[in-house]
Amino acid sequence: MAVKIAASADVDADAQIGEGTQIWHLAQVRDGAVLGERCVVGRGAYIGSGVRAGSDCKIQNYALVYEPATLADGVFIGPAAVLTNDRYPRAINPDGSIKSAHDWEAVGVEVGTGASIGARAVCVAPVRIGAWATVAAGAVVTKDVPDFAIVAGVPARQRGWVGKAGHPLVDDGDGRWSCPVTATVYEAVDATLREVVRL
Repeated sequence: MAVKIAASADVDADAQIGEGTQIWHLAQVRDGAVLGERCVVGRGAYIGSGVRAGSDCKIQNYALVYEPATLADGVFIGPAAVLTNDRYPRAINPDGSIKSAHDWEAVGVEVGTGASIGARAVCVAPVRIGAWATVAAGAVVTKDVPDFAIVAGVPARQRGWVGKAGHPLVDDGDGRWSCPVTATVYEAVDATLREVVRL
């Protein structure tokens, strides 16, 4: 499958773009960024220098993914979501001089396989969003999110568990949770969730 890049997109010659990836109008992909196969980068989205995204990621319109963020396979970044990279942002130093790239250390957001970040959510680096987790629209994430967790609010707090299908899980009691779509069963152990493998 061929790569599709809109004429108005700004994709640096040093970026690596996987087969079948589509980059839409006014998107910017900076130097050293790596996008896997079959990704979609929406209108006006920003992918910072050296950002790494796996295959089958969807980065929706006007999302801002700042370096050194890493996205595993199958990650969804909603419209206008922001993945930050500066713990202590300032435009100038205490002496009034303008900050340069050498005056701060970029820290990144890590997003696990299959996770979803809702529209206008903000993930404040450094933070890890676990595999298959869901960050609700408008949430502000300041702490790591466990695999399969649903978080919402400002600051974001866990509100339950979510399965691989993206639907909230049903509490079956005794630490067991089930997906209403796939009937997959999960088990909660020490504040973590894992899929129960049926033999």
